[in-house]
Amino acid sequence: VCWYIMTVCKMFRQGLRGFREYQIIESAHWKHPIFSFWDKKMQSRVTFDTMDFIAEEGHFPPKAIQIMQKKPSWRTEDEIQTVCNILQVLDSYRNYAEPLQLLLAKVMRFERFGRRRVIIKKGQKGNSFYFIYLGTVAITNDEDGSSAFLDPHPKLLQKGSCFGETDILHASLRRSTIVCMEETEFLVVDREDFFANKLDQEVQKDAQYRFEFFRKMDLFASWSDEKLWQLVNMSKIERFSYGQLISKDFGESSFIMFISKGSCEVLRLLDLGASPSYHRWVWQHLELIDDRPLKTHLREYSPMERFKEFQIKSYPLQDFSSLKLLHLKKAWGLQGTSFSRKIGTSGDTLPKMLGPKIQSRPVQSIKCAMINTKFGELPKEAAVGAYMKVHTVEQGEILGLHQAFLPEGECDTRPLILMSLGNELIRIRKEIFYELIDNDDEMIKKLLKLNIAFPSDEDMCQKFLQENSWNIFRKDLLRLLVEPRQSPPFPPIRPKKKEIYNPKSVVLDLCSINKTTKPRYPIFMAPQKYLPPLRIVQAIKAPRYKIQELLPQYKSAGVLI
Repeated sequence: VCWYIMTVCKMFRQGLRGFREYQIIESAHWKHPIFSFWDKKMQSRVTFDTMDFIAEEGHFPPKAIQIMQKKPSWRTEDEIQTVCNILQVLDSYRNYAEPLQLLLAKVMRFERFGRRRVIIKKGQKGNSFYFIYLGTVAITNDEDGSSAFLDPHPKLLQKGSCFGETDILHASLRRSTIVCMEETEFLVVDREDFFANKLDQEVQKDAQYRFEFFRKMDLFASWSDEKLWQLVNMSKIERFSYGQLISKDFGESSFIMFISKGSCEVLRLLDLGASPSYHRWVWQHLELIDDRPLKTHLREYSPMERFKEFQIKSYPLQDFSSLKLLHLKKAWGLQGTSFSRKIGTSGDTLPKMLGPKIQSRPVQSIKCAMINTKFGELPKEAAVGAYMKVHTVEQGEILGLHQAFLPEGECDTRPLILMSLGNELIRIRKEIFYELIDNDDEMIKKLLKLNIAFPSDEDMCQKFLQENSWNIFRKDLLRLLVEPRQSPPFPPIRPKKKEIYNPKSVVLDLCSINKTTKPRYPIFMAPQKYLPPLRIVQAIKAPRYKIQELLPQYKSAGVLI
C-alpha cells in the first residue's frame, strides 16, 4: 500500500510540474501561425512558427522549455538557434560573444523556484551559474537569506542579470547567499556541462582580451602579470547599444567602469526652477505678454526711479482718501457748514500735510498657478527640467574613480547619468579594486590626476538658456528671410496618425501660460531622488519681440534694406 501511495504521489508531482509549466500558455487564435518567405541571399526558404513563442507576457516560452529538457548532445542546431534568439532579451547573455552564446544555449537547463528559496549558499562550492529570466533575487551575507526580507533596501538582481560565473570557473567557494524574493525563472549552466562542451576555452579568450586591454593602460604599467590577472578574473565585459542607459547614477554605483570601445555621455537632470538665472529669464519674458512697445521694455530706470520703486515695493498698498474725507468732515463740522460737495481723490488734490497717495505697481497680468521657490514665485508650468550633457567619456577612460580619493567636503554628490553612444566597457566591483590597490602609493597618485571637475548647475542652466534663445532667434530669422511657400487653396484632407510622441511634448510654451485648456499631447516626466517627478523639456517657447523691431533693416519676408 505504501509503495502504491508513493507511486501515485510521484505521478501527481510530475503531472503538477507539467501543469505549472503549461498553465502560462495563452490560447492562440492565429489564423496562420506559420509563415515563410524566400531568402534570395541564402537561396532557401525561411520558416517562422509563431506558436514557438506563445506564452504569457514575461514567462519563458514552453517551446524553449521543451528544448532545454533534452540533453545538450540531443539538441539540433535549429533548436539551439531558437533558444539563442529568445535569450537576446537578457543583457548579461547578449554581452557574450556569438560563439559563446550558442554554446550556452546548448547546455542550459530551465528551473523555476518560489519565494524564499535559497539558490546559492555562502561558503559552498560553486557548481552552477545562473541567468535570471523572470523575477527578483537578493544578495545577503547570512546562510539562509532571511536578512533580505528584513532589510528595507536589500541588494537585488532582476531580469537580465547573471551570477556565479566566477565561482564555476575557478572552483571557489560562494562569497554570498542568493535567495528568491518572488517566484523566479532561471536558466542554469552546470559545471560538468560547462567544461564538457569546452565553454571554458571561449571564456578564456575573453579573459585574454581584457588582460591585453589592461596591459596597454599606463595606469597598470607597474603591475606584474600575476596581479593583473587577479584584476582580469574579477572583471566582466558588457556591451551597450546607442542610446541605452548604462547607469542612473554612476557616482553611487558599486562598480568601476573602464571604457574599452566606443564612447558614452555623462548627463545631468537639471532642475531649471532651482536656478536664479532661469527665474529671472522667465519673468523678463512674461512681462512681454502685455504687448508694450519695445522701447518701454528696454528703457532702464533712473537711480531716483529705482529708489522710488524700492520704497513702493517695501510697503503694502496704501490709500489715504478715507483720511482726507474724515479730516474735511471734521473741519467743516467745526465751521457749521454742511458737507455736500464731491471731493476728488487723486493724489494732486490731497492736502500737503497728508502727502501723496502711494500705490504699489499694478498687479501682474499673469493669472496661473504659482509655486514658491527660494528666488520668489514662479508659474507652476514653468517648473521644468532638462537633460544637459556634462562630459563625453572616450575609449580608455575610467568612470567611478574620479572622486574616490577626494576629501568628503569636496566630493560632487549630484546624481549623474551615464548614457551609451555605442560602447563596450569592463566592470569591476569597487571593493575588489580597492583591495588590489591597497598600499600602492604610485597607483593612488595616478588616480588623483584623473579627477574631473564638472560644471555647476547654474553654468549649465545659463548655457541651456543661451542655446534656447539662439535657436528661437534663428528660426524667426529664417522665417523672415525665406518667403513662405504658398499653400494650395484646397489642401487635401489627410487623416491624422495616432502617434505617442508629439514635438510639442518636449517644448514649454510660456506664450499660452494664461490658458486654462490642457494640452492633448503626453508630457514626459522624469523621477527624482527624494523629490517629486519633473517635467522634461528640450526647448522653451517664450513671448518675444518681433524681429522687425530688433532688426529694423528687415521689413518684410525676403527683403533686406
